[in-house]
This record gives sequence, C-alpha cells and structure tokens, in this order.
Amino acid sequence: MNSKKLLSLLLALVMVLSLAACGSKETPAETSTPDAETTAPVETAAEAQTLSVGYSPFNSKFSPFFSQTAYDQDAQTMTQLGLLTSDRTGAIILKGIEGETVEYNGTPYTYYGPADLTITENADGTVDYDFVLRDDLVFSDGEPLTVDDVIFSMYVLCDPTYDGSSTLYAQPIEGMEAYRSGMDTLLNLLYNAGRDNTDFSLWTEAEQTEFWGKYDAATTALAQDIVDYCVANGYAPEGDINAAAEAWGFGGETIEAFAAALEKKYGADVANMIDTEKASSTVDDLFPDLERYSGKGIQTGESAANISGIQKTGDNTLRVHMTKVDATAIYQLSLNIAPMHYYGDKSLYNYDANQFGFPKGDLSIVRSKTTQPMGAGPYKFIKFENGVINYEANEHYFKGEPKIKYMNFVQCNSDDDKLNGITTGTIDITDPTWSDKNIAAVEQANGGELTGAKITTNTVDNLGYGYIGQNAINVSVGGDGASEASKNLRKAFGTIFAVYRDVAIDSYYGDRASVINYPISNTSWAAPRPADDGYKVAFSTDVNGNDIYTSTMSAEEKYEAAKQAALGFFEAAGYTVADGKVTAAPAGAKMEYTFWIPGDGTGDHPAFMIVTEASKALEELGIKLNIKDLTNSSELWDNLDAIQVDMWAAAWGATVDPDMYQIYYSDVANQGTARSGQNPLGGAGQGGSNYEYCIADPELDQLIMDARATTNQEYRKAMYKACLDIVVDWAVETPTYQRQNAIIFSTERVNLDTMTPDITTFYNWYAEIENIEMN
Repeated sequence: MNSKKLLSLLLALVMVLSLAACGSKETPAETSTPDAETTAPVETAAEAQTLSVGYSPFNSKFSPFFSQTAYDQDAQTMTQLGLLTSDRTGAIILKGIEGETVEYNGTPYTYYGPADLTITENADGTVDYDFVLRDDLVFSDGEPLTVDDVIFSMYVLCDPTYDGSSTLYAQPIEGMEAYRSGMDTLLNLLYNAGRDNTDFSLWTEAEQTEFWGKYDAATTALAQDIVDYCVANGYAPEGDINAAAEAWGFGGETIEAFAAALEKKYGADVANMIDTEKASSTVDDLFPDLERYSGKGIQTGESAANISGIQKTGDNTLRVHMTKVDATAIYQLSLNIAPMHYYGDKSLYNYDANQFGFPKGDLSIVRSKTTQPMGAGPYKFIKFENGVINYEANEHYFKGEPKIKYMNFVQCNSDDDKLNGITTGTIDITDPTWSDKNIAAVEQANGGELTGAKITTNTVDNLGYGYIGQNAINVSVGGDGASEASKNLRKAFGTIFAVYRDVAIDSYYGDRASVINYPISNTSWAAPRPADDGYKVAFSTDVNGNDIYTSTMSAEEKYEAAKQAALGFFEAAGYTVADGKVTAAPAGAKMEYTFWIPGDGTGDHPAFMIVTEASKALEELGIKLNIKDLTNSSELWDNLDAIQVDMWAAAWGATVDPDMYQIYYSDVANQGTARSGQNPLGGAGQGGSNYEYCIADPELDQLIMDARATTNQEYRKAMYKACLDIVVDWAVETPTYQRQNAIIFSTERVNLDTMTPDITTFYNWYAEIENIEMN
C-alpha cells in the first residue's frame, strides 16, 4: 500500500487529539451575553452568520506559495486572488476586467477576474503574454494591489531556492535559466556532493558531517515511525520491518535498509519525503532545523540579476516573454497575487535596480508567513486553533464583500464526523467519500433520498479515470508491439474486456460512475463527446471495421457477439482458430496471459468483475487469463516499471490541461502523473508513463508535440482526438470508468438558491462564495 493513498486514513487515526469538536460553530468575534440566571440564551448575530465547512485534517501550510495538500490549498484559496480565473470547464478567462460570458450546459455565465490577458504568438516562435491589471484592487488589509505584487509573486516562485509545488520556473520564460543558474541551496549542494566529499570551499567539514548526521537520523526516524504505525494498526506483525516497509510501498529487512529506500526515492527533497510518507511525525519533529539548509541559496557561479522575460511594461501592465509556445504555460501563469508588503519587504523592491521584494536566494520572509495567509481573496484568515480555521469576510473583495460574515473550516477526522456534523447542525458543507456506506447514511437522514429536507447532495466527476492496460511488448506477436498482428491481439482482449464494463461498473459504483470510451477523463475539454463526429464506443467494431452490436441486442447476445469478434481478431493476429476456438499461438505470442489487479486479495476493485467474466469468456475461446489479485499494490508499480506485466487495472489522475506527453510519448524514460490501483488500503503509484504501455509511434509523438506547440484550444482538441484514436488503435488501454465525488450541504441551514450554480470539477462550490447566504 502506498502512503499517499493511505495518508487520509492514518491522519484520521492519529490526529484525534487535535480536534476539539468537529463542527464547532465558534466565531472569532467575542460577544457579551446577558446574565444566564435571568435571561434565556440567544443566538448572537455573529453565530447566525457563520458558515462551517467540514474538512479532512490540515497540515497548516496555508501559504499561496507552499501549500501542498488539497485541504491546505482550499484553506489558503479563501484568502487569495488569482491572476487569472477559469470557467466551469477549466478553460482560462482572458477578459476578466469587463467579464467574459461562456455558455455551460445551455446557460450563459459571465466570469470576472483581476486581469485581461492577450497572447501573441510571434513570427520567430516566441510568445508574449501581456497582462493588464485592474486599477482598483485592494488587499484585505486595505493596501492597494499593483503589478509590483504580481512581479514579486513571480520572483518568489522562480527563486533558485523555491521548493513549493509551482513549476512556473520550468516554463520557457526568457532569461529563466540564466537567473536560476549559479545558485543552489546548501541542502542540495551538500546532498549532491555526497558523504565522502572533500571539497570544503563552500562549507566546512564539520558542517558536512553535521548535516549527514541529521539527514540519516531523520530518514531512520521516519522509517521507524512508519514501522511503528504499521505494527500498531495491524498492517505488519511485530518485528517484521520488511512487511511494514512493503505495506508502505517500499522494502527493507532493517530500519537502515528502509531508510535507504526512502532516501533513494526522495534524495535531497527531505521536506516532501516527510510530509508525504509520515505516519505521525512532522518535519519539525524529525529535522527541526531543515530550513537552515533548504531556505537559503549559496552562490556557486555566474547568475543573472533578473529574469529578462518578466517585464513591467506600465503602471498596471506586465509582459511575460517566452522563447517558445507551451500550451501548459497559461495554467502556470494562473498564480496567486500575494501582497509583497506582507510576504516580502517593500523596501527591497526596486524593479529598475533588479530588486524584487526579498534577497535573491533567501525566502525566509516568505516562509515565515506560511501558517498565516493574507491576500485579496473573499475572506480574511483570523486564526487556526483546536482544529478550526476562523475566517472573516473581506470587505475589500473585488467581487463584493461575502454575504456570510464569518466562516469556519473545521477539521474532521473521519467521514462519520462529517456526516454527523451535517445531521446534527454543526457542519453546513462537507465532502465525505462517496461510498455505499455514506450514501446510505445520507439517504437515511433524508428518508430515502440523496437530496431531501436534511441534506442536499451535489456530485461532480473526479479528475481522472479508470482503465485496463496492456503492455505492447508483452502482449504482442513476435515482440513487435507496433505490428498490425500485435494490435489485433490486444484488440481481441480489449473487445472482451469492453463488453463487460457496463455490468461491472454498475455493480461496483451504481450511479456513482459511468463507463467511458476514450482514455481521457470526461472532465477534460478535450474529451470526445457522443455528439462529436467520429465518436465510437470503445472496441465496438470487428476486424473488418463493422459494428459488433445492434441496439436491440440483449446483454447475453452482446457477450456472444464479443466472443465471435475476438476470434476474428485472434485469427488476424496469426492464431490458429478451429471450431470456434483458438488452438495455437503464432511465434512470439502466447496462449496464456496474466492480469494484475490490486484488489487487496479480495477482489475489491471496480474492474474485478470485468476481469473475472473476461477470463471465463476467453477460456471458452481457448485462451487462459490468469488473475493475480494483489494484496500489496506496490508489486504492480514495481513490475510495471520493469516491464514485467501483461495486463493490469488502475486509474490515472488527470490535470486541467490534457497534455499527453507524460503518458504516451515514446520516450519511456519520462516519468509521468500519479496513477491509482483503487485499493481501499492504498494502491496509489507515483511516476510511470509510457513504461506501462511501451507505445512507440512517430505519428502519435508528432501529434502530441503539435498539440503542445499551440494555444488554440479547438486545434488542440482536434489533435488530441487524433492522439486518442491512435491509442485506441494500439489497444493498450480499455477505458473503463469515470467516477464521481460528492459535496453535501445542509438543506436546513444553507440557502441553496444562493449556492454557486452548475458546480463542476473545475468550478468548486466556493467559486462564487461571496453570493452564498444562510437560511
């Protein structure tokens, strides 16, 4: 089990003492009350205007620069104003000042933002992003927001010592490399030099010895922390370090070996290692003075004084000049505008003198405000204590002061806490896991309905999708994964898998998921829609291109038709077919394959029914499909990377931009996005990409790069449809399902007529929080 997937579970178990009472309706305002002996208690005006939102545990990194978890990011988002905004499909709004109207599901919506953006693709291949900022913006403390605050924020994100989640510094901004070169953190320098370094020109031998002592102590303590947790919670027997390490997605017979495995994965990225893999300890517990090593840059060579591509062009205008087109750049430019007078030092800002609000290579001022956010967002952060974040409405918010005066983000340790909070009146909005158990609890509260007198339910598609994969090398004829014979072999399996998707996904998820037909999340603007030209149900045509199914077929008739179509593909792949069965395989192909599925050894996986039914059908055709139900999902990720897996089931986590380079580009050494095995006790795997599929298709590579090299969304959508068609033709993926997430609201306390309409994956309930009212 991988710790990222397990994190919410373990936090729920170890952070009980941090929460005084999930659903506390306290407000930051102190109010006087009449003598209790003579006057009945009355609800104060402040209490009547408090919205309480139930959240999973916070990590207290409420910084627009350094927040990491989704919960911390939401917490800081309430206080921040982004340079750009997006619509309900995730597309960026370019004309925010006067507003831009975009239709969604037949309804026109107008979106406003702090800036206008003009994108110019120049004849020489360079790109200019020209911003015009509103001239009436104000931070929550009354200080004006100017283009200098934008420049300050960009320089923080591009500093050589910046180690947050933004990758603005990786964009092709002119002068970026020259600015970031010649400087590195002491942490990186010490780690990269190694334990046996003998060059002490930048630090002393004593400092090096001290660092490695602390580093080794931290990784060893982290490994022990994980082992203790796994033993205490039954994931590993007492004294079995290797079992605990494997349960966490690693390995190691000893604590030292486990620590070495942690080091191998994370290297110098100590803070991320501890934040990601921790069981109960924190960075401050294990490496209390880490910032001494990571927080300050050391000059190692020549370094430019500024980033030439970040150009102040007027009192309220800014240009970002890039050396080439990168379609993902616009999302990196959607950064938060942080107040320089709060996160930096205004006396250290002089644009013409190459001073940008803090000493280059020293973000200590910025880091000191990590737990106390401030910005120009809809709410002002007041405090975080006893598991509750208190906010107060920002009267300076550019879209108008929120109608609800006070808001609390309340830390809940479990879904039960969230649901109990909604039903008892201490929580107004929350997001429980959309499981059968929680659905039943909502229905019980409402007398049988998901939306009723107690609770209103809103579901949105998850940013990702489930799939069945086939490796093009291991499922091939003669080892040539690109041949037509190999593609036909994989199509035979894909046809069988696809026909059982409806019954399996309905059985596992019910209405909480739907079957998809292309390997892309339905949340993406690039996803093909049924009304689009050329849209096809996955694996619904035979070897001759004819439709396999008719609209009048029963389920059993479809299963039989799929088997007959699969026989045609097997025969086209070179298999010998006689009397309705496969009797022999061609050279370099097999009569028996293995399917890996992380179902915790109990078949608990959305695709498990698909695989079991497919195995039966294939056996009738003469092909053996062995099912390997994994109790430890890390086996799958390790063996995928080693190209040792024939077929498997997992899920991809998606991003707003549908760039396909990380998954399908032929460079198999490229590491990609997160994937998940959907194992209830874990199953998230990190990295991976074309390691999984081993596609090598020059046409696909060119289309991916062509789609990256333009900002024209319609053109990109056409390019991605062509990419998806190629992936479908390779038959390395059988798209399986798009599941849902849920937000639930108290019908009794929240005025749902004022709630943000048409909530989507990319447009949260709080996107128009200034309009929400209480009943």
